[in-house]
Amino acid sequence: MLAVKTSCKDRWRQVLAEADRIRTKHLLTLEPAISIIQTAEMRSHGLQLVLPASLHSTYQPDQLPWLMGVGDFLEVVCELRGWQGLLI
Repeated sequence: MLAVKTSCKDRWRQVLAEADRIRTKHLLTLEPAISIIQTAEMRSHGLQLVLPASLHSTYQPDQLPWLMGVGDFLEVVCELRGWQGLLI
């Protein structure tokens, strides 16, 4: 499941309610530098943050291993769907 929100603020919690039966939820956002406390809470609720690679540098070093790029997300989807090699 991929939700898209330009900015997160507290609206990321809506994703939890909308997809309560899905274990891992993905949230694509364009919001830079979300706090460590907020991303830790997202992570604890099974919400994976997906960001354009250009925004990763706005996050703290401790957050970087957890962040997912858009290309990374697409690779996961392609693997799940058996579409290896279809991305350019």
